Amino acid sequence: MVVFSTEQEVKEFSKAEQSEGSLQMQLVEDKLMHSVLQHDQETIDDGKVIEEAVNQNISAFTPNMLFDKLVKNYSLAKQLYGERLLRLLTGYEPDYLEKNLGIPEFQKELKKKIEANLDRLKNKDLLGARGDITDKGIELASLILYIEELDKIIPKGMTGEKIHKKTSQYGEKADYKAFKKGDRYRDIVVRKSLKTAIKRKHRTIKAEDLKTATRQSKGAVNIIYGLDSSASMKGDKIATCKKAGVALAYKAINDKDKVGLIVFGTEVKDFVAPTDDFGFLLNKITRVKASKQTDFVEMIKKSTELFPRGDMTNHLVILTDALPTVGKKPEEETRQAVSAARAAGITVSVIGIKLDEKGEKLAKQIADLGEGRFYIVRDLKRLDKLVLEDYYSVR
Repeated sequence: MVVFSTEQEVKEFSKAEQSEGSLQMQLVEDKLMHSVLQHDQETIDDGKVIEEAVNQNISAFTPNMLFDKLVKNYSLAKQLYGERLLRLLTGYEPDYLEKNLGIPEFQKELKKKIEANLDRLKNKDLLGARGDITDKGIELASLILYIEELDKIIPKGMTGEKIHKKTSQYGEKADYKAFKKGDRYRDIVVRKSLKTAIKRKHRTIKAEDLKTATRQSKGAVNIIYGLDSSASMKGDKIATCKKAGVALAYKAINDKDKVGLIVFGTEVKDFVAPTDDFGFLLNKITRVKASKQTDFVEMIKKSTELFPRGDMTNHLVILTDALPTVGKKPEEETRQAVSAARAAGITVSVIGIKLDEKGEKLAKQIADLGEGRFYIVRDLKRLDKLVLEDYYSVR
């Protein structure tokens, strides 16, 4: 187990990268897609409205209700919609908006802007007649999410940083190396270590004599991205986790590996078995919403069912910001579920987002039992890098 604490633009996509991670749009027509790729700000903002609405767990917009909440209780409106979504819908910065809400003339102008922006989304079929988000709206949000993350990771070379190259603790023994901090004790080769100590005329085996087996990745790699969608993940956390999921899917599928998704809260809310269908996976990631509590046990059990059998690497990476809360003894039951998954040949890593001390302790135990890695995230900007780093560790 290892613990971590811690622009140049993509200019052109051919039909949204048909060759790399096929992204087939069923409803977003070529004209709209071309607008996005040519950096048409209005179309990009439209997609961001949908993207942010889903992240804030909003399924539909009612102009009058939104306006009334803003005028009557701005603090509550900000909590419900989030500052980014309010900025996109009103065209005003949050501080300016709050400062002027009591002015009648400003209220009149604000209401017009909100109605005009939502009418535009309806005219483009991104919202339905009742203000509900359409499938076309989800597709446009998916495209924006995809391009935003690729704009970030491709110029920085994050899609090509091999942390462990061809070695992996999850594969077959291939060679030997000096033991170092972070290596698994179970990989220490006693006979080789003893021979090294004898050659050096040491009367006992010393730390510098220890040898561990390096391993080559074996067969195909299947990864399931386990995304906590409990209420505390609403907003920036779930938005950042989605982008990291896009980075993982893009990289792994281009490397001929497969990626699955499991979204969990009080129950498993959605899942995708490991697949190389990037477009389908992206659509599912875009739709993820936050709600209620956290059930690790059902998520781990379902993940075990989704992985294929055979001589391959099966790895579950869990992203969470809280302890499991469902069950009579949720922590104990979670440890049992992880042990069962490991017995089935599945390794488990945990990426903890701003966990408290108790949560961090359990997350470390999960990673230890699952023979995976534990990462603690203090800065959300690093999340996609850590998700990719975990992927590189099992290849």
